[in-house]
Amino acid sequence: MAVRHSESPRAAWHRAGCFRRWAIGALLLPVLLLTASCGSKKNLEQTDFQALVRASQVLGFDIDWDDDHALMLEAARWVGTPYKSGGKGRNGIDCSGLSCQIYENVYRVRLSRRSEDQYRKDCRRHKRRVHLKSGDLVFFHPTGKRRRVNHVGIYLKDNLFIHASSSRGVCVDNLDDDYWDRHWLGGGRPQ
Repeated sequence: MAVRHSESPRAAWHRAGCFRRWAIGALLLPVLLLTASCGSKKNLEQTDFQALVRASQVLGFDIDWDDDHALMLEAARWVGTPYKSGGKGRNGIDCSGLSCQIYENVYRVRLSRRSEDQYRKDCRRHKRRVHLKSGDLVFFHPTGKRRRVNHVGIYLKDNLFIHASSSRGVCVDNLDDDYWDRHWLGGGRPQ
């Protein structure tokens, strides 16, 4: 890809990546339509493929046919929302506010407002990440305090989770990143 004179190589690389994601999304739509069978659990008439392609681009990964589409669409709507301690809306939100909003909107489940209460009261927990499923809550602790929860996110797929970062706002991160791996506490499904 040619670099524009006023464009840095990094900006050109980013622009090329955006184009690749768009092209992949454009190719994904007909493939999804062709591979869907009559016996499928999901109803083709109720599936908004364009919205799924847009959500895939925002989240930065492919959304498969068997994924939790409602979760993925709702998660994509929140990406980029700024962080605000105690916030619970599109103008600003914190980590537990985000998990409350997504769970209310997708699953019609009300969670406790504090991440500590979500961990202690709301979840049936499992410690091992291999047991995580889309929609599970994931919990983290500060350095040196293994039992105290100070952060929560929602597991999406393939070790990726959405959360409200105090420095970057709502974003998607990988559980295998060194920081999250060191501060992992557990995950689980609200009861």
